[in-house]
Amino acid sequence: MRLASLFFALGVLLLQAQPRLPGWPWGLLLLLSGAGVLAAAWQTRGAEARRRALGLTALATLLAVLGFSWAGWRADDALSRQLAAADEGRDFVVTGIVTRMPQAMSWGVRFELEVEQMQGAGLLGKEPGPAVMPRRLSLGWWEARRADSLAGRDARSTPELHSGERWRMTVRLKRPHGLRNPGGFDAEAWMVERGIDASGAVRLVPVRLSAFVARPDTIIERLREMARDRFLAVLPRPDYPWGGILAALAVGDQQAVDSGQWRVFARTGTTHLMSISGLHVTLVAGLVAALAGALWRRHPRAPLLLATPRAAALAGMVAALVYTLLAGAGVPALRTLIMVAVAGLAVVCGRATRVSRVLAAALVAVLVLDPWAVLVPGFWLSYGAVGALLYVGGGRVELARDEEGGTTRTWRGRMRLALARFGLAQWTATLATLPLVLFFFQQFSLVSPLANAVAIPVISFVVTPLALLAALLPVDSLLWLAHAVLSPLMSLLVWLADLPLAVWSPPAPPIWSMALAVAGLLLLLAPRGLPGRLAGALLLLPLVTWPVPRPGAGEAWVTVLDVGQGLAVVVRTAGHVLAYDTGPAWGETDAGERVVAPYLRTLGVGRLDALVVTHSDRDHSGGALSVLQAFPTAWLVDTLPEAHPAHAFGVPRDLCEHGLAWEWDGVRFTVLHPPREAVAPGIKPNRQSCVMTVDAAGRRLLLAADLEIPDEAAVLRRGGPELRADVLVAPHHGGASASSPAFVGAVRPDQVVFSAGYRNRFSHPRPEVVERYREIGSTVWRTDQDGAVTFRLGVDGVSGSSERQDRPRYWAARQEMSGMPR
Repeated sequence: MRLASLFFALGVLLLQAQPRLPGWPWGLLLLLSGAGVLAAAWQTRGAEARRRALGLTALATLLAVLGFSWAGWRADDALSRQLAAADEGRDFVVTGIVTRMPQAMSWGVRFELEVEQMQGAGLLGKEPGPAVMPRRLSLGWWEARRADSLAGRDARSTPELHSGERWRMTVRLKRPHGLRNPGGFDAEAWMVERGIDASGAVRLVPVRLSAFVARPDTIIERLREMARDRFLAVLPRPDYPWGGILAALAVGDQQAVDSGQWRVFARTGTTHLMSISGLHVTLVAGLVAALAGALWRRHPRAPLLLATPRAAALAGMVAALVYTLLAGAGVPALRTLIMVAVAGLAVVCGRATRVSRVLAAALVAVLVLDPWAVLVPGFWLSYGAVGALLYVGGGRVELARDEEGGTTRTWRGRMRLALARFGLAQWTATLATLPLVLFFFQQFSLVSPLANAVAIPVISFVVTPLALLAALLPVDSLLWLAHAVLSPLMSLLVWLADLPLAVWSPPAPPIWSMALAVAGLLLLLAPRGLPGRLAGALLLLPLVTWPVPRPGAGEAWVTVLDVGQGLAVVVRTAGHVLAYDTGPAWGETDAGERVVAPYLRTLGVGRLDALVVTHSDRDHSGGALSVLQAFPTAWLVDTLPEAHPAHAFGVPRDLCEHGLAWEWDGVRFTVLHPPREAVAPGIKPNRQSCVMTVDAAGRRLLLAADLEIPDEAAVLRRGGPELRADVLVAPHHGGASASSPAFVGAVRPDQVVFSAGYRNRFSHPRPEVVERYREIGSTVWRTDQDGAVTFRLGVDGVSGSSERQDRPRYWAARQEMSGMPR
């Protein structure tokens, strides 16, 4: 069972790594071939050992092919439901049911709608419907819309809708799309996993058709929503800053935790406690089973009908199921639910089973239900930690000897044993998940052992039970008590998070170093006395010391990040790193936190040598505060107003003005615009755009920010023939107000990149502007279609590559520019 589950999981993982989905004739052929090999092995005559080896090999192959085929079938089914490309940008009248808790945002509300009917929004309903009807939509409903005002409603009223309601609304849709950056979150994979077939926005005032549609899933979601809303009403901010954390612990609403609190958890290594983890589900199941067993045992006839251990096991299984459903059924909770169910059924049926077999059964069950779980870091962290604990628990005999020797007969002995076990579990889980944490997040909390030693018992044994009781019982004092217990713990975590050396951020390790690290961990966590056990530490060295590639002297590597409708560029020389703009703000978060900072961590960047903020427009400066908060910055160059919050960080600052220049590692940076007189109150921010060149190894990059045609002419007058560039980051995202024929002819870039959002409302880049560059022979790159684009300026010339080309995945294949002329 254990070996079978691993090979099934391997097949699922191989499918998720494919750049294209394989055709079904090939998948069927593979499956039949594996079955044929297994049958041939079964009929093989000769030595028993050879027959057994061949049989195991054939079985492993068949299981891997089965996992590959199952995941492929599920993926093909999911992609077949997605909105057709021809229907993007069209308006549809949709009738459907709100299936998950709506999430309130600063701009309105985000929710998921299960589609029942869908038709074109033309007059008299004559416009054709979609080519493919999506089943589930992710929609945004903005607070202020012109249609609301025309309908005589308050244009600033917050949209109000609830899970389980049936609505009819007019929406404009687009296919699932997300930003693609090295080290960034893959929203497209997340949407495929969630079954979201299109996203979009509500266009007109919707009509509520039913207040509640009673189904098992809607009943659960409505209960979750009611509990979440009560938590936030009883514990309003700012008087109760940690109320959202209690909502996350009780009903799994992680949106209730703000970005500042997530930063504290990330820096202290306690993020796992904010999800409904296996520990929480096990705790609930164990408490309910113990209580049910005690009550069942007291009844005179109940044990005669059903043995007490079986009754307790059934009660624990039901409790685990209810808690997992109320918590949103995330991967860690689902894995634990299946483990509790398998173990409980073993008790009910009177059969003994090993924990490792239970874990193997849970692995297969999770992947059958959700083949995309292997794409989620939580999947690997959850199974990695549990597997390591099982591995260590099977080999550690010292604690068992203590128990056998009688040292646990006194309360001091029991306390010492409990602390030893807790410390061993902490050490094992921390060490076992270290490679995974570095691989997925490129940072490791050095204060996590201390933080978890305090946080795990407080949250798991005090705060979470109180939050669950408060969700079940309408007693506000339970919430106030839980918040009072949580407050000193959060104060400690905030203090730990603010320590200068709280986090260690090495560069992203290569994949082969993960295999060595796993082998090293197996040695380090082996029982004492094993020869060569400490040599496992040597196998961990590549994971933590492998150097990130760097430009040579005089060279520059430039990455234009995919931040949607905005701009963020990272320039690296041999020994320095510069960030040029930080992308837009998106309500509760921004591109600095979600894109720029994760990318810099993949490079192992611990500090920025310079941050250039070209002007105050939010699509260029929206992430500046997050970047300044995440990385010590040596120098700030900007045209921001004096009162801008970025200046409160105390970073040495220079005005970005024409004539400013410096040199790093043989690479020269020169500012071409604006003149000092243009940086004044009342002047349009675009006219203050900080335009600069990067000259490396005889090659030139021109960063044009939001330069517009009048100022392009001024730059041309000042620069003349010196403006010729090999690579151009196109001004103003390719809008019609920039890239005049004179400017394009003077710069004549060999390669031009447009940083723009997918199907943005400005239609950037404009087709006529793109054609203008193509006419002079420029290679065109677009972040909305290519993802992040990287250029290397060196002695061998200029080379360009993109994230979508370098790391293609089947769920994103439709976004690539394979058929688009360069």
